[in-house]
Amino acid sequence: MKYENVVKGIFKSRPNRFIAKVEIDGKEETVHVKNTGRCRELLQSDVTVYLEKSSNPNRKTAYDLIAVEKIRENKNNLLVNMDSQVPNVIAYNWLKGENPLFSENAKIRREVTFGDSRFDLYVEDDELKAFVEVKGVTLEFDGYALFPDAPTERGVKHIKELVKAKEAGYEAYILFVIQMKEVHSFSPHKEMHPDFAEALLDAYNKGVKVLGMDCVVTPDSISIDKEVAVIL
Repeated sequence: MKYENVVKGIFKSRPNRFIAKVEIDGKEETVHVKNTGRCRELLQSDVTVYLEKSSNPNRKTAYDLIAVEKIRENKNNLLVNMDSQVPNVIAYNWLKGENPLFSENAKIRREVTFGDSRFDLYVEDDELKAFVEVKGVTLEFDGYALFPDAPTERGVKHIKELVKAKEAGYEAYILFVIQMKEVHSFSPHKEMHPDFAEALLDAYNKGVKVLGMDCVVTPDSISIDKEVAVIL
């Protein structure tokens, strides 16, 4: 996926989860943050961020914050895409192209309801029918990608509904899109939300496939790249 009109800025503060103060060309601007998660390890004072300028002159904020250079001890900065809307888009594009899960003739639809949940993707591939739930991952520690960065009862509900889909005869996948490179594995963040980790392990044991994919990230683009180990 390619962004348009991307500019560099310096992060200053985040008054609430929807907006941030960013210095762009020496002027402080109020920008929209495309991720309502905590992102505390990313949005530190004076880090370099990247923003997409909107083409809509009527918007309250002219820019969307899409990526950040994460500061790491004794390592180069790590570029992390933190646009929470992009994982579904690039997952759809990836599954429409070359991927190890389905054939090139697979039919894919977005946001299809099963039971009490609406899953991100539904796939029909000859006789196979599958639901795919997509989760974006921006939390990294020493090469380990972790999810979630805050408790998510909605995430637990989706996992349990995937189990029901599997029991009803569908294939079921949960795809963790890791919005960065330089990670060697993915794990559920047990300390942050033990119930999510427990539900994910239970789903795996009942046949739900758990997949982690990293991404090639530049200031103005992101695309799914390689599979990483999943440690439950």
